[in-house]
Amino acid sequence: MKFGASTFIWVSPFSGQTYDLFDKVKDFGFDLLEICIEDPSTINTNEIKELSQKKAVEVFVCGAFGSERDVSSEDAGIRESGLNYIKQCIDFAAELGSPLVSGPMFSATGKTRLLSKRERQQQWQWAVENLTKSAEYAGEKGVKLAIEPLNRFETDFINTTEQGLELVEKIKHDNVGLLLDTFHMNIEEKDIASAIRLAGDRLFNFHACSNDRGIPGADNIPWESVSKALKDIHYDGPVVIESFTTEIKEIARAVSQWRSLAPSQDSIAQEGLPFLKKVLIS
Repeated sequence: MKFGASTFIWVSPFSGQTYDLFDKVKDFGFDLLEICIEDPSTINTNEIKELSQKKAVEVFVCGAFGSERDVSSEDAGIRESGLNYIKQCIDFAAELGSPLVSGPMFSATGKTRLLSKRERQQQWQWAVENLTKSAEYAGEKGVKLAIEPLNRFETDFINTTEQGLELVEKIKHDNVGLLLDTFHMNIEEKDIASAIRLAGDRLFNFHACSNDRGIPGADNIPWESVSKALKDIHYDGPVVIESFTTEIKEIARAVSQWRSLAPSQDSIAQEGLPFLKKVLIS
């Protein structure tokens, strides 16, 4: 089990101006940095790979799915744009040695509508069609896709592990699985541990987050049962702390975060890591 921190804790977007995060996560004791590809033009894979090797901090790639990167959009041009963006993230992952591209790649984050049955079936069809193409492309590059269910306030589409697995099964590729996040699961799942067990070997990535996106452990997440469930399915993949900074208005608006959730952004990572190591490994 390797522990990571998301760049979203501190910055948006990640770029050559924020390479100091490698030193920060290394000093805090993390094994990896999960880089969110918000603006592909800010990503220099040669520089990032060199830093990753120099600092002995692995890089994992996560996508950012805004309104122009929606593979299940009614607009064919936007669907194509979303597919191309996923392929670009896969290219970055292959170049950086990231085994995964993670994120809610089935739709645009923040798109919430009450659809008719016919409209919902069409949404599924477009998502499956484009994510199947993405999976095939990722397979050629030796990369896996980890699809992240989001809570109902951030998407009207895939909210639960069960729905995520249905999507994975329809895509029908072994390199497609799930990213589960305890923040979202705390809202949507009847029982977080049962949902983890349901994911089983399709769990490719795990975000260990507090219920308010603050410091993991200073929250109401049932960490002991989460730990037992991860052990029950023999999960040995990445465990990443994800949170967001209110200093960036676009991020605050996207995730409805209007106040500081910890004494500092550093404390979310620095205090959360030893707690997670203790509860998940022991």
